Amino acid sequence: MNKIYIFNETNSKLKKEEKHLKKLLNKVLKKEKIKNAEFNLIFVDKPKIREINRDYRNKDSETDVISFALEDNKLIETKIRILGDIYLCIDKVVEQSIEYKHSYNRELSFLALHGLLHLLGYDHMDKKDEEIMFKKQEDLLNEFKITR
Repeated sequence: MNKIYIFNETNSKLKKEEKHLKKLLNKVLKKEKIKNAEFNLIFVDKPKIREINRDYRNKDSETDVISFALEDNKLIETKIRILGDIYLCIDKVVEQSIEYKHSYNRELSFLALHGLLHLLGYDHMDKKDEEIMFKKQEDLLNEFKITR
């Protein structure tokens, strides 16, 4: 059984978003055949995501989502797969949904899915990996009828 823990560190009420993302991300885990895994999804605001980006990535700027994959550390062995943490900036969800001219739900889903795929080992550091990861994102969003 997979467990998704959601923490809201913003002043926004996000119960609807929490329910939607738990459902979506559990479907993705099932489709990816991931069992007995846990991870955290943390909603943050712009100042917090900027602080995290600065402190951990040496980039003093806001970003939309940051993932910390614990399975990158092979020294940690447990019976439960502890995937890591996803920090999602809810302010950027609002801004980017307007900027990219698609729904708030689509942007929220896209960023959460993007973060989860990073926890599962996908990356976009080179062109080939980027094509694989972004195609998987689009395929999953389309499969779950989360369109632009």
